[in-house]
This record gives sequence, C-alpha cells and structure tokens, in this order.
Amino acid sequence: MHVVIMGCGRVGSTLADNLEARGHSVAVIDQDADSFRRLRPDFAGTTVTGAGFDGDVLRQAGIERADAFAAVSSGDNSNIISARLARETFGVSRVAARIYDQRRAQVYERLGIPTVATVRWTADRMLRHLLPEGNVEIFRDSTSTVSIVEVPVHKDWIGRPVRALEEATGTRVAYLIRFGIGTLPTAGTVVQEGDQVFMLVTDDLVNRVTAVAATPEGGQ
Repeated sequence: MHVVIMGCGRVGSTLADNLEARGHSVAVIDQDADSFRRLRPDFAGTTVTGAGFDGDVLRQAGIERADAFAAVSSGDNSNIISARLARETFGVSRVAARIYDQRRAQVYERLGIPTVATVRWTADRMLRHLLPEGNVEIFRDSTSTVSIVEVPVHKDWIGRPVRALEEATGTRVAYLIRFGIGTLPTAGTVVQEGDQVFMLVTDDLVNRVTAVAATPEGGQ
C-alpha cells in the first residue's frame, strides 16, 4: 500500500521508516527540508517539501493513489485540515491525525477522523507508571477511554465459565494468559487455576470490575 505522511518529526520519521521496513510505499511531506535528515540514510520513499494541506503538494506525494494518510505535524490545525482534505477531497480511506488538544480530538472523532490525543494519552500512561495503586494496565486506546487491565480473580471463580465472570462484572474478558500463552476465550472457556485474566474496562467501571472479580460469585 502507499502511505502519505505529513510531518517528518520524531513520530513521522519513525512511522515512515517502520512502514517502509514492512514493504510499503511511503511519501513524507514537511515544510522544512532539513527534517528529512531524520529518515534512515537508506530511505527509498518520496520526500516532498511543502505544506500538507496544499493540494499540489499532496499530489506530488501521490495522494491520488494513497491507501492511507497520517497527519503528524506539530500543529493541530494543519493536521486536521490536511486529514480532512485527504479524506474528503482525495477519498483516502484510512486517515488519522495527531491532536494535542483533547477537546478538538473529540470534535474530529465525531467527524469520522481517527485521532491520537497525544497529551492526554501520555499523561495517563505516566500516571499509571508513577502511582503504585490500581490495576496493572496493559493497553489504553488513543482517546484514553477504553483500557485492558489484569484483574485478579477470587479462587471460587476457578472452574466457572468466563461468561459468568463477564455477566457479573458487566464487561468482557479480552484474553487470558494460560501456561504463559495468550488465549482468546470462547463460549465454553472456564477459568482455570493460574489463569491471568485481562478485561476490557472504562475508568468508571474498573473499580467495580476489580471488586466483583475479587469476591466469590454472587458475593457482591
């Protein structure tokens, strides 16, 4: 696939190098030609100097044949304008934008443009590393809304169906670690001794889910 990236800072250059390493065609746009020095010396993609919201610049980068577009410059306005241009004018199916302002990110998500709200996501991740209390969080989505946490379960849940635990907690088991191997639960999966249980939660649910799982079935 062909991917156009606007912004050749640390994120854009890393993204470009990773995509090319996976065999994809890549074009990178930046207003500062010196920024392209961040790319690997053997980068074989296209570099275009200019603004990512300029239609002619986008065409030079191959936007008309692009399968995906990433707006990762340092400016929220530039990112969202170029992302909307890529999607609405050039019909690129996969478009994502980095946004620093969480309030703007929510607006753009409603417009159908996936965003990565950098500041809030980073702050939440740092908080969970710094504070000892709470669950072990494995993953948090880019909007900082849904996370996957490891939930210790009471011994009385052993031998009970995973679906019973889901019904009691009001959420889903994302996966289990069993004998050191990740396992996706099915309708017939039961909790076994030694299982590590990882559940999908939102911040308003996590305390209740943890409390329910830590007590015998029907103990709440």
